[in-house]
Amino acid sequence: MELTHFDENGKAVMVDVTEKADTVREATATGKILVSKQVYDAIVAGTIGKGDVLGVATTAGIMGAKRTSELIPMCHILPITKCRVDFEMVPEECAIYCYCTVKVTGKTGVEMEALTGVSVALLTIYDMCKALDKRMEIGEIYLCRKTGGKSGEVRNERLDRKEYKKKGKNDYEME
Repeated sequence: MELTHFDENGKAVMVDVTEKADTVREATATGKILVSKQVYDAIVAGTIGKGDVLGVATTAGIMGAKRTSELIPMCHILPITKCRVDFEMVPEECAIYCYCTVKVTGKTGVEMEALTGVSVALLTIYDMCKALDKRMEIGEIYLCRKTGGKSGEVRNERLDRKEYKKKGKNDYEME
């Protein structure tokens, strides 16, 4: 596979997608944050001083996905038609898993937007909880799946925690 973000002189360029056909494209990314028991319990109880942690993180994740082209230099500005951020609380790990699904009808995919949405949502959790404990760990951010475009459907075989399936108005639920 050849890299497409370089011109004939080896300089970085934005890929020209002018001739590509518009297709429906969707991507889901995931990541997690490990927190202390104190932080986990405070999030669940809704006692974090800055407010509703997961509510604010949801909004931040959506905003991050929408602004990806401002953060990643060669990303195209996309007319996102859907962005959903969900969290899975896992008390035995003191972990919060984040899932971001982004959809567009366009000439290029939304993988970077889904990955950015997860990253910003998790960073927001850190920011809102750091007064209680600064030792939180963010990690395991990766693309779960993507559909549409020339490469069609791609699934990450690493999906050991959660596998998505289409299911009514909730879009994706754990199998």
